[in-house]
Amino acid sequence: MKILVAGNLVLDLLAWPVEKIRWDATVWVERFARGVGGNGANTSYTLARMGAEVSLAGAVGRDAEGDELLAILTTAGVDVSRVRRLKLPTPTTIALVRRNGARAFVHRPGASREALTKIVPMRGFAHFHLANPFAVPALRTLAPGFLRAARRAGATTSMDTGWDSRGEWGQVVLPCLEHLDILFVNEEEARLITGARGTKQALSRLPAKLVVMKRGARGALVDGHPIPAFPVAAIDTTGAGDVFAGAFLAAWTAGESPAEAARFANAAAAMSVCALGSVSGLASLSETRRWMRAHLPSAAPPA
Repeated sequence: MKILVAGNLVLDLLAWPVEKIRWDATVWVERFARGVGGNGANTSYTLARMGAEVSLAGAVGRDAEGDELLAILTTAGVDVSRVRRLKLPTPTTIALVRRNGARAFVHRPGASREALTKIVPMRGFAHFHLANPFAVPALRTLAPGFLRAARRAGATTSMDTGWDSRGEWGQVVLPCLEHLDILFVNEEEARLITGARGTKQALSRLPAKLVVMKRGARGALVDGHPIPAFPVAAIDTTGAGDVFAGAFLAAWTAGESPAEAARFANAAAAMSVCALGSVSGLASLSETRRWMRAHLPSAAPPA
């Protein structure tokens, strides 16, 4: 099954551990890392590592950082022929990561400002995934059109939300719901999108066919049903939500039930947070399944 992902590509620069910042002073850290970041890039990288046939649409700069990102993605097996090279610099994020895995970001959007300004051709793809419409300015208005075009081309659809620095939330997401087969969202995002006070009320106001709620260390909810997490000692939670979405789609498009796909996605996300960087902790499909079987929570419900 061919999958098309649309979203941002970012070069991540990470420092670990950073517990406190003091201006006009120096903070000593133990590790630096750089690599793939951005919701579109992370999700497509995950899909490729899991053996899916995946193409990515987005934009990077005509610079060394853009070359670096595209080389990493291509090596992983992602088709980047739909990634545009623009005059603006490649999007870059500096991530300050605490020892417990929490992080703070400083982001330069760069080429994302002019990415995905036109709906890309959907023919030939069986599934279309929109990775965080808030991260690419054009998607704030074009997201429903992308999803509608995918449906018209015969593809199933999914979207993963994200943090909206502009606070537009439901204005962007709610018009997309009628065109979605799967909505990925975390608890706080769901409340902000719907204006609900609690998780149950938020879920009732999200009429996508299937709502998959990411809950970090507590696992996930699949249409309100809990799927337990895999307890691990997190080093860096950067990109864990993207890894979850990519792993879920890899399993679901291969024919697994939503519950099975969520369990597999929980395992992939757990492995990812044990390494510094969005995707550096990822393993192959077979390796992830072996790890999952060895660490399966005793309370895991049947598929």
